[in-house]
Amino acid sequence: MAREVERKFLVSHIPASVTHRLRPQQIRQGYITKDPSGQQVRIRSKGNYYYLTVKGKGTLERDEVEIALSSEQFEDLWPLTQGRRIQKKRYEIPYQGHSIELDIFEGTLAGLIIAEIEFYSAERSLDLEVPEWFDQEVTYDLRYANSQLANSGKIPPSS
Repeated sequence: MAREVERKFLVSHIPASVTHRLRPQQIRQGYITKDPSGQQVRIRSKGNYYYLTVKGKGTLERDEVEIALSSEQFEDLWPLTQGRRIQKKRYEIPYQGHSIELDIFEGTLAGLIIAEIEFYSAERSLDLEVPEWFDQEVTYDLRYANSQLANSGKIPPSS
């Protein structure tokens, strides 16, 4: 089983130099189930690729298993996510040997921008020099978990 280590940040302003040569990918994802402990099963379409992902509980670190789906399998499962979906455009930006996944949400979450950076270990995540255009870190704020955003369909109020 793979281990996901990820830090998340809110972004209010994206410098033009950051995305000007990049093309975003359209992402649709929906949650089939989420239990009270935080474990979840989701499906995602990213361009012409489709996945089913099972994530364990946790914030900075958690178990993750991803399985490729056909487009037909994805479409068969999609109705099971009714009321628990998000849409976003994702830019993948090289940064200090990592990749920033910059998500610009659409639909009822329009206006929300979150940057995520994945790491090989929790220790390595502490060495990050945070880009100046990142705002508040929300790694441990469950209101900004994609599954919670999909369930609520609303941008969390500022804290």
